Amino acid sequence: MPSDPLILAFDTSAAHCAAALLRGDDVLAQRQEAMAKGQAERLMPLLEEVLAEGAADWRDLDALAVGVGPGNFTGVRIAVSAARGLALGLGCPAIGVAVFDARACGLPRPVCVVEEARRGQVYLQGFGAHPVAPVLQDAATLDLPRDLPLVGSAADAISARTGQPVRAACYPLAAGIARVARTRLGDAAYTRPAPLYLRGPDAAPPSDPPPVLLP
Repeated sequence: MPSDPLILAFDTSAAHCAAALLRGDDVLAQRQEAMAKGQAERLMPLLEEVLAEGAADWRDLDALAVGVGPGNFTGVRIAVSAARGLALGLGCPAIGVAVFDARACGLPRPVCVVEEARRGQVYLQGFGAHPVAPVLQDAATLDLPRDLPLVGSAADAISARTGQPVRAACYPLAAGIARVARTRLGDAAYTRPAPLYLRGPDAAPPSDPPPVLLP
């Protein structure tokens, strides 16, 4: 692996399609497009555009990095499936990175990442002096130390109720994913991306009994 590996990172865990191309500390190209649906159709063309903007080709890549959630169930699956397929075809590692790690990347500790989860809930994880495992929790009952800084898509809303300080992420999401992935190159624990859901899928199996097949 070169000292300045070329990493293509992408994420579709929320209402967006995001990608970044990183070599060493330099972001060669990045895009983030808001979209409530259509990530599956847009992802590959977007990756092609980011590669072209960064004057790179698929075969130049040393690694892929993918956001594994938590977030939208279908969106997370789109990105993770794409990363696995591309890694297999290109013969390079795909490294999974949680949104929490990407948001906290480069920020001083302690900090707590809080992401919007809809239905009055948030996803959160604490880093540093107030460690918190990744959880899904009701926003109205969230009880964190008053001096613990917040970052993430739900940080402003939580701060409005609790008065906690808010930090801005150091990097756009896809660029943060790429930077975290760079620190994990060679670590087999991250090279088969798996979705981090924290919440079950919205779809439920049908309650009606299955049809009876006649002989």
